Amino acid sequence: MARLEHVNLVGKDIEKSLAFYQAAFPHWSIRAEGEGEWYGKPRRWVHFGDDHQYLAFSDFGEGENRDLTGHSMGLAHIAFAVNNLDAVIKRLNQSGFPIYKSGADSLHRKNIYFLDNDGFEVEFTEYLSDIPSERNS
Repeated sequence: MARLEHVNLVGKDIEKSLAFYQAAFPHWSIRAEGEGEWYGKPRRWVHFGDDHQYLAFSDFGEGENRDLTGHSMGLAHIAFAVNNLDAVIKRLNQSGFPIYKSGADSLHRKNIYFLDNDGFEVEFTEYLSDIPSERNS
């Protein structure tokens, strides 16, 4: 068995990153944090999640994130399955994060996309079926 344990995101401001992800996942918390150096540049890092998965943030990012409408290599988006998509949308909107783009129409799931403060596209999906062939269609 394999499962995704964490995703490591390099940004510019951890507090701004946390504002987005705390709104999306109010049950998560900071698991660990510290300071260090990455190839000669000081950095702060934070692990934010639960007992089974987390997002690792570092604050030494330079430049801008890739153009999501372009064809450059890099991360396209990260996606989370949630139990109540409407509640996630409401929390993010109330925290000042507008919907970035709508998801695809499907009988068996609903999804939506947001941008976090560092320009990472984040998809949230609520599955409306427990049948794998329907969920994955």
